[in-house]
Amino acid sequence: MEPIRREEILPGPEYERQRPELRRRIMALKARRRLPLGEHATLHFENRETMWYQVHEMLRAEGSWTRPGAIEAELAAYNPLVPARRELSATLMIEYEDPAQRAAKLAELVGIEACLRMHIGDTQPVVAVFDAAQASPTRISSVQYVKFPLSKEQVELLRREGTVVKLVLDHPALQAQAVMGEETRRELASDLQ
Repeated sequence: MEPIRREEILPGPEYERQRPELRRRIMALKARRRLPLGEHATLHFENRETMWYQVHEMLRAEGSWTRPGAIEAELAAYNPLVPARRELSATLMIEYEDPAQRAAKLAELVGIEACLRMHIGDTQPVVAVFDAAQASPTRISSVQYVKFPLSKEQVELLRREGTVVKLVLDHPALQAQAVMGEETRRELASDLQ
């Protein structure tokens, strides 16, 4: 997928006018791309459209449409999450409601970057590639950006109706797995070039 270009960003007033319909459409899209991974983690698979929306929402939240460099800064932050060729991109959310429990768990989850895999049919599992900026030697962030680089064979399998796609998280402090539904598999297959 191509990165989002500066000229694709709507002016603030135009975005506000279109926002109710855009929000409905993007929320439906995001629902099809969401995969709960156990009780405390969720994968949100991203694409160009979800990131375009995110850039606009950040500009709106910060009221920064007219601030010099603001749009470019948001594009620099979110374009890396637009999947490249033969790649899936996701935001992994680590979710604990209690702040004290969340802080403790985020410290326990150091090393998670070696523990998330995608199984596509009978091919070798794809180890997620984590954004190193979301972790430190003592704790991780509750929001992790991950990529799944796929082989040509895995892309073909992901496009094939009925292919079993399973996500496995096997960190000592958090184990979970989920089988991707057909609607989500079809949605992600449409991203792949």
